[in-house]
Amino acid sequence: MTEAERSITTPETPDEAAEPAGTGTAAAAAGTHRRRIAVLIGVAVLAYLLDLLTKLWVVHSLEHHDPINVFGHYLRFDAVRNAGAAFGLGQGMTIVFTVIAVGVIAVIVRLSRRLYSLPWAVALGLLLGGAFGNLTDRVFRAPGSFQGRVVDFIEPEHFAVFNLADSAICCGGVLIVLLSFRGVDPDGTKHQD
Repeated sequence: MTEAERSITTPETPDEAAEPAGTGTAAAAAGTHRRRIAVLIGVAVLAYLLDLLTKLWVVHSLEHHDPINVFGHYLRFDAVRNAGAAFGLGQGMTIVFTVIAVGVIAVIVRLSRRLYSLPWAVALGLLLGGAFGNLTDRVFRAPGSFQGRVVDFIEPEHFAVFNLADSAICCGGVLIVLLSFRGVDPDGTKHQD
């Protein structure tokens, strides 16, 4: 394996830089990879659980009740069932968005095989948690399997109603765009254009 191939598949990390040449670089890279996967899974689980718990609260406490004003008329919580995508786009295309969510999850799993970058782990974790959050609604909520409506409840003035899964997806997407502009790849390498 050439030096260029080695730098792409196992980038130098601070742990590797401290080791004497030729000792433990593969083990250090594997350890870094495992830690990044743990971060990805941890962020995904946290995003998913926060989304799930807030949706349970919304269904129990807000559905069929008056909205709660959080910051006067600027922000309120109001239970809305959304058959479309994030922010109410694409109403009536639930099955399409279900397939897209499954595709996103598959891509994240594939990318995770070469994940050495902490910011990418956080970004992909946010996307994964958000995708699972909305996918859970689409699969298990009324009116039925793979046609369920997503529970949205955060309603800023003059903006669409959304939930924490939508927020996680958007934050993860913005982070990925920023990382791409900075030239940081999921494997931790930086490329120059």
